[in-house]
Amino acid sequence: MTRLRFDDLRQYSDELRSRHGQAVAVRFVEPRDAETLQNYFRGLSTRSRYNRFLGAASELPASELERFIHVGEADRFSVVATVPVDGRETIVGEARYAFDSETVSIEFGLSIDDRWQGHGIGKALLKNLECRAASFGAERIFGDTLRSNDAMIALARKAGYAFSNTPGDWRLTRFQKDIHVEPQEIPCASWRLAAVSPSAMSSLAV
Repeated sequence: MTRLRFDDLRQYSDELRSRHGQAVAVRFVEPRDAETLQNYFRGLSTRSRYNRFLGAASELPASELERFIHVGEADRFSVVATVPVDGRETIVGEARYAFDSETVSIEFGLSIDDRWQGHGIGKALLKNLECRAASFGAERIFGDTLRSNDAMIALARKAGYAFSNTPGDWRLTRFQKDIHVEPQEIPCASWRLAAVSPSAMSSLAV
C-alpha cells in the first residue's frame, strides 16, 4: 500500500478540455478547499443540488464535507474540476468516487456548475473518472441518479452506459458500464502512475 501526503496529490492531476478547447484542471480535493467547495455547492441551483444529493439540501452537512476533503479514507476520493476565472482558480464541477475491492467496481456521483453546463465538461470529467477507475483495476463503473435527472441520464446514455433499476429505491435509476478498454486509451495521471507502480493505486491512504 502506498501512503500519500497531501503535498503528493498534485501528481494525480489531469488537464481536460471543454467542448470549445478551454483547459479544465481536475485534481484531488484538499483540506484547504473546504470553504470553496461548500460555496460551490451553495451556488448550484436548487434543482442541481437536489439531483446531486438525491434530495433537498442547501449545502453539504459538516460531517459530509469533512469526508469530502480527506482523500483516500475508506477508499473514497473527491476531485474538483477547475478553470481560471479572472486569474483565480474556480471550481466548475466535482465528483466523488469509491472503490469496492469485493465487487471490483467504482461507484461515483458528479455535478457541474449550472453556468458551465453545456460546455462538455461533464463528458470530459466522466471520461476521466473511467480512466481513474481503470487505474484501480476496476471492472465496472456505476452511479445512481434520480429518474427525473434528465441531464445525467442523457450524459450517461451518450457515454455508453446501460440502465437498470436501483436496488431498494424506486426513485432512482442505475447506470453502469463495464470497463473493457485499456486505461492508456483514456490517459490520466492515475493510470500513468499505476503503470509505473501497479500497487500504488490498489489502496490509497492519506
